[in-house]
Amino acid sequence: MTNSALASAIDARCRLHGEFTLRSGQVADEYFDKYLFEGDPQLIRRVAEEMQPLLPADTLVLGGLELGGVPIAAVLGQIADLPTVFVRKKAKGYGTRKLAEGGAVEGRHVVLVEDVITTGGAVIAAANALRELGARVELVVCAIDRRPPEATGLDDAAIEVRSVFTRADLDTARAAHR
Repeated sequence: MTNSALASAIDARCRLHGEFTLRSGQVADEYFDKYLFEGDPQLIRRVAEEMQPLLPADTLVLGGLELGGVPIAAVLGQIADLPTVFVRKKAKGYGTRKLAEGGAVEGRHVVLVEDVITTGGAVIAAANALRELGARVELVVCAIDRRPPEATGLDDAAIEVRSVFTRADLDTARAAHR
């Protein structure tokens, strides 16, 4: 499957039409349900295969962000043979009480894994929390970068973004199959 064919498959699977209430409270007639590609074994594997070449050679740990980055990080970890931690939005108040579950991050180069980046806020929060634990975090790989061109938050936080697709890629795929 070529990159454009993968973009078309993801767009066809995830772009829903109907009436949807967004987090902002606005009502939209279109919604992108990212969990539909993450729950599809062929699509998630193909996305992870496209992410693997985006990883730096010195990557020691993948950090899947709760919730959407976790399944992709798990598949990518298998393909790249890299240990994976699962990064919570907030450490639990019970059990191990860890922010990053699954392994050590202190002193290690952790590459964050996210499904879709829209504002970058969750990535920045996770990177800062992992940095406080002693991890080196400089990069996030994502399936889809939906940030507007003027978004600078990740640059300001010294986090490079490498994506398989951008919003424009999916829009182009959709337009090609109308």
